Amino acid sequence: MKNLFLLAFSVILFTACQTQEKRYTQQSPEIDTVKKLIDNYNNKTYDTSIYADTSKTGYNSSDKTLTPDEVIAYHKANDVIYSSRSFDDKDQEYEMVITDDGKTWVNFWSDWKGTLAANGKEITIPIHLTYQFIDGKIVRESGYWDPTEVVLNLQAIEAAKSMEAAEDDIDE
Repeated sequence: MKNLFLLAFSVILFTACQTQEKRYTQQSPEIDTVKKLIDNYNNKTYDTSIYADTSKTGYNSSDKTLTPDEVIAYHKANDVIYSSRSFDDKDQEYEMVITDDGKTWVNFWSDWKGTLAANGKEITIPIHLTYQFIDGKIVRESGYWDPTEVVLNLQAIEAAKSMEAAEDDIDE
């Protein structure tokens, strides 16, 4: 009787352990969606179909959010600054987690590289992007990076243009 009880307890324990949901993975349909999004970004082939209609995106801010259409406009507006830009193919990291309250998030880490069109300066920035999914669609996106090097270079480019314009005015 004691052996039968131990056998039954072992089977129940083994079965319970086998049916536990994965809470962390590096392979999932959601990760594939983020990989497609990154590939679309790199190729400048923007697509809002992977976002829920109510999706909110915040880049370096939790206060100001963008709709999916505004995200595309944001990227297109920034594209004119660069002669080239993309996420580095090497050392990209993806992970999906299911939080204690059942929310599905995909995290992405990579280096972003861009070459400024105005001066040819190449800039590399480590970036972290995180995406919340519901029913296979992105409902929230947050991106974090330090834009200081880009901003300083753009300011220097504008200052040089202003100096040239002032010199042209003096020469006339």
